Amino acid sequence: MLSVNSLVALLSATAVYAQQSAYGQCGGTGWAGATTCVSGYTCFETNEYYSQCIPGSNPVPISGGSAPSTTLMTSTISSGSGGTPTTSGGSSATGGPGTTLQSGYYWIRAVEAPNFHDYLQTSPEYVPGTAILDSYTTAGQFQIVSGQLVELVSGGLLYANVEMMANSTVNKLSVTFSTTKNTYGTFAFSGDAVQWDGTAVGVARQNLSAWLVCTNQTLWINLGAYGYMTPAGCADETIHYYNGATAVS
Repeated sequence: MLSVNSLVALLSATAVYAQQSAYGQCGGTGWAGATTCVSGYTCFETNEYYSQCIPGSNPVPISGGSAPSTTLMTSTISSGSGGTPTTSGGSSATGGPGTTLQSGYYWIRAVEAPNFHDYLQTSPEYVPGTAILDSYTTAGQFQIVSGQLVELVSGGLLYANVEMMANSTVNKLSVTFSTTKNTYGTFAFSGDAVQWDGTAVGVARQNLSAWLVCTNQTLWINLGAYGYMTPAGCADETIHYYNGATAVS
């Protein structure tokens, strides 16, 4: 029979582990804490070792390995001249996780001139739109999950989508963020570098880590050789994750 003190301790422990707070850990191999989240958040599996409470009210099994459905404001994404993505509607930001890095996520930034320490984000900010590298003050927070490059925003996740290669003369592919998953190639980290691999969709690349930053700071996948025959108006870049508590210039 439990003593009064043991019963109090057991009830206290139960209360502590009842629900995890926003952005806290809620699962993973060996995890013994809370596996449900406070109201407005869903337990999302980043990998088998780590699950996290992210914004969103649609439940997903901890072992599901897929993101919850989002309730983001949407915008219509179309192609402008030269394949540059443009947006219309949905210009009001839904909000993001703030300026402190959340557990399980990264800042992503360039490390070469002329875009040294410009950070990955969406334009407009926190809604479906164009991938850009811009100021650290508006940096997004990202992770790569099952080949998807995802951004953490209020309501769930946005997914980096890669433009399909139209023909063999194309030397770069645009990147946008959407509420739907990417189906063209896969993203991965190699060390701290962000890569896109198009082998499975028939896109051969000389350097999986080669990117371009072009007009209006738009981010593109470079299909050519890094630093050679760079398209007009663009700069060669590699982009890397950074896990400091705050984004810095």
